[in-house]
Amino acid sequence: MKQWLRVVYDTLKVFVLFTGCTVLFYYGIIWINEEYQNYHKYDEPEGSSVKASTMVDEEESLFERLLFFYRNGE
Repeated sequence: MKQWLRVVYDTLKVFVLFTGCTVLFYYGIIWINEEYQNYHKYDEPEGSSVKASTMVDEEESLFERLLFFYRNGE
């Protein structure tokens, strides 16, 4: 009888620990989601920003453009 109560007690401890960690993880994910949901990453930049790239009007061949991509990664 004592052995059976010990098994039930240990099982209950594991269940409570698992449930607590699951709830903590769930609310952590919700908190992170709310933090980044209000972050507007596509807003216009403020201040005196400068455009980093320009389009070149020259006609490039497909091969030259492919070599440029492989050399520079752009």
